[in-house]
Amino acid sequence: MDKNQEQPVEAWHTLALNDVVGKLETDIADGLSEEAASQRLKEYGPNELPSKKKESKIIRFLKYFHDILIYVLLVAAAITAFLGHYTDTIVIAIVAVVNACIGYFQESKALEALESIKGMLSLKAKVIRSSSTVETDARDVTLGDVVVLDPGDKVPADLRLVKANNLKIEESPLTGESESAEKGLDTLAEDTPLGDRANMAFTGTTVSSGRGRGIVVGIGGNTELGKINRMMSEVEDLTTPLLRQTAKFGKTIAVFTILVAAATFAFGFFLRDYDPDELLMSVIGLAVAAIPEGLPAILSIILAIGVQNMAKRNAIIRNLPSVETLGSVSVICSDKTGTLTRNEMTVQRAVVRDATYTISGIGYSPEGEICRDEKPVDVNQSEPVLKQLLQCFYLCNDASVSKNENGEWSVKGAPTEGALITAYQKASLPDDNIERKATIPFDSEYKYMATLVEQDDSHVILIKGAPDRLLAMAEKEKRDDGEKEFDSKFWEEKISELASNGQRVIGAAYKKVDKSVSDIDHSDIEQGVVFLGLAGIIDPPRDEAVKAIRSCKEAGITVKMITGDHADTAKSIGKEMGIGDGSKVIQGKDLQVIEDDELKKAVTEYDVFARTSPEHKLRLVEALQANNIICAMTGDGVNDAPALKKADVGIAMGIKGTDVTKDASEMVLADDNFRTIADAVEEGRRIYDNLKKTILFTLPTNGAESLLIIASVLFGTMMPLTPIQILWVNMVTSVTVSLALAFEAIEKNAMKRPPRDPDEPLLTGYFIWRILFVSVLIGGGTLYLSVYLEGAGVSEEEVRTITLQTIVISQVFHLLNCRSIRGNAFSDDFFSNKVIFVVAALLFVLQFSITYVPFMNNVFGTAQLEVEQWRYPYYLGIAVFFVVEIEKAIMRAIDRRRK
Repeated sequence: MDKNQEQPVEAWHTLALNDVVGKLETDIADGLSEEAASQRLKEYGPNELPSKKKESKIIRFLKYFHDILIYVLLVAAAITAFLGHYTDTIVIAIVAVVNACIGYFQESKALEALESIKGMLSLKAKVIRSSSTVETDARDVTLGDVVVLDPGDKVPADLRLVKANNLKIEESPLTGESESAEKGLDTLAEDTPLGDRANMAFTGTTVSSGRGRGIVVGIGGNTELGKINRMMSEVEDLTTPLLRQTAKFGKTIAVFTILVAAATFAFGFFLRDYDPDELLMSVIGLAVAAIPEGLPAILSIILAIGVQNMAKRNAIIRNLPSVETLGSVSVICSDKTGTLTRNEMTVQRAVVRDATYTISGIGYSPEGEICRDEKPVDVNQSEPVLKQLLQCFYLCNDASVSKNENGEWSVKGAPTEGALITAYQKASLPDDNIERKATIPFDSEYKYMATLVEQDDSHVILIKGAPDRLLAMAEKEKRDDGEKEFDSKFWEEKISELASNGQRVIGAAYKKVDKSVSDIDHSDIEQGVVFLGLAGIIDPPRDEAVKAIRSCKEAGITVKMITGDHADTAKSIGKEMGIGDGSKVIQGKDLQVIEDDELKKAVTEYDVFARTSPEHKLRLVEALQANNIICAMTGDGVNDAPALKKADVGIAMGIKGTDVTKDASEMVLADDNFRTIADAVEEGRRIYDNLKKTILFTLPTNGAESLLIIASVLFGTMMPLTPIQILWVNMVTSVTVSLALAFEAIEKNAMKRPPRDPDEPLLTGYFIWRILFVSVLIGGGTLYLSVYLEGAGVSEEEVRTITLQTIVISQVFHLLNCRSIRGNAFSDDFFSNKVIFVVAALLFVLQFSITYVPFMNNVFGTAQLEVEQWRYPYYLGIAVFFVVEIEKAIMRAIDRRRK
């Protein structure tokens, strides 16, 4: 947009239609000519949101070298090149490049997944060009175009309406209001809030009913949606707990490595008679040994596997570290409609003067029973008043319900009206093909809809609408024994009863008129109205969401519901789902005036937030984070985007979410289902546990190698491993057995324990002890073996080959210890992770190759071993396994005593 002419900026809702037409030089009837539209497209650019400049592939690839551990490796490569050890240089460089490639390709997969979602949202628009209605791509809509709006259409740009026939637009993506906004043409005051601008239609919203036309007054970045997109840049990106921890961990390892290497070089140079070049290569070996250069690759692979697992469970992750962040979430803030509930309105109660009926079944499928006193009834034979009530709801209705090609039932039109049609179909009433002769459309001023039909050789006006409006009109009520005097108090109590249960209440009434009447208006129903009854409608909770909330509670995660619904509805739904206590709720009007310090307390005290706007979500996120709480926030509307970006994990709706919301999020729900969030949290905990196990497995290798080299320098013995052999050990264990831990199943108690502290370091006190313990166990045992073999006259190449095999095989046995940090290796699920046995077999093939393939003997300086020489690595490996299992058993006993 920067290269195009600036769009005119006006308070379009304040202007008369003639002024709008004049300023934009268009015509309401004929629209723009094709030539004028083409010229304006060149002037103002396409109708699309400005997108951030994408990083080049080269820059994205090079970013994976921006790690302090990789820097140390590259310095080591430069020194080996300077010393003429080019093979070592090449191998070190290959290790660094492989790490970068793994991270780059995993990120690319995530980006491709998001782009595939965007591709599903292609948008068309109907515009009037040169007096003809044509369909065009939304990006080709331009200023001054006249857009035609029909039910189900997405508004392609910001419009000033010029026609509005019972037009209602669902604006929740922009305003957060769950009810469709009714539209008109009257000019409005300049300070009219966005949600009340009835003469405007905004891009990204959807026509729910009626028809209209509008002149395009804003496209692309100049729309209301575009303005919010620009606001996104003001919200700072957060670093995930895992990235903070690994960055700190990497710096600690790097500093420690440099200090130890410098001290070792100084000791060897001044106190031992080493050749400087040989000593420098030994110190480089120490640096390479101490640095877990395979860890970044392992981390990327573990996270990538998590991403793939989540995608199978309908959660699309946009950046890898967010996978793990989900495991530390302690509060999930969720929308109600469509996420916790089905977003399918359902009639659950029907009330007439002499009975209350329950209606089973959910959604728009006509499957369910109608019961009175818990017994099914035949509406057509034994319930005449209920039959008349349901017929009124069915005939006085503009929606339609049908089964789509996937076999799913859906509504076209208002969801509430769809629910009333489904209730009628559940009654299995005969289709009498009753013709509607005239209709008064729903009007917000009158709050009802009326239809004139012919029934039983007479004309009847059927009325459906807000109960309070119908109660004010009614003079009589229909009972089983005929029309009687209207009992206003009875019906007011019934309305309150339904509303207190979180149900939306719709009333029905009728009036008989002369058969000569063929048209009706509001004056025809000012008197003589007979009240029929009420319907209680609810958006039912998802069964799987209720179970997921229960699982979250067991895992120490608090679920908070944020909805635009009324407080009573929110409390009722919340209690039914296990959120809140059914009595405490805080409303948006209270959030508007509450101070930040008070909000910090309120956000921990309340779990249900009603009548909220998306703007309130950002304050709630900030209040939670001020309490040092890791939180996830869901959203679908454009106004939700800043809150999603601010949250530790922003979760966008894949079905009803906007592009802006998805771009601001870390995770996209393909099914808009809360159950998927709980599944993702579970996967996040599994990933973090497996990451910790991998560290617990990997670092003893580095520790053992470092111990070998330091001890060799201190005692003035032969270097047991060369730098290139150390790299081989580190990488071969990384790409084989280390990777196997990524496939470990979730720990049995993972969703029974509270979320971990985000400030908890990667290496706890116990982890440091265990790593040192196993490092000394493997390193000390290998050093003793190396000295023993050297004293027995074994050649230098054979000693190094046996040393290399000893460390690798000991790690294979130690892998079995690491499948559970504290648990018994011989548990019931010993064979559950088949990958371990596959990669162990692959590792043995690689180790056989480095020992017996002549080319690899030359490159890595290894020798071919006799069969009996293999016993040494296995003796030590078995010893390591049993000693660590004994240590774990002791720790379990200590844990039990502490409890």
